[in-house]
Amino acid sequence: MGITYIDGKVRNDGTEEQVRFLVDSGAGYTLLPERVWKSLGLKPTREMDFILADGTTVSRGISECWIELPQGRGHTPVILGEPRDGALLGVVTLEIFGLILNPFERSLQPMRARLS
Repeated sequence: MGITYIDGKVRNDGTEEQVRFLVDSGAGYTLLPERVWKSLGLKPTREMDFILADGTTVSRGISECWIELPQGRGHTPVILGEPRDGALLGVVTLEIFGLILNPFERSLQPMRARLS
């Protein structure tokens, strides 16, 4: 699996932060590092459990914010990370933006509509 990063901005109530996201096609939700979401003034609206690759279960708060990427901007749910958690761009956010990860080129590309 290749590693793909993308630079973006996250916004909430007029506050903005630059973030370098690891594009993680195995992550459901986008994750914001603790420093970023606290700077934005985000608060958890609910809590969810997540199972990591090693089978460990972790619990994290969930909130929402605006994310701007080179391909556009949108409102998305986000995981509120803890001190050692890194920024991840997850599949739910990619779908909101209409994007997919091309693992061969390690790039984000527009989804193609499927007609039945």
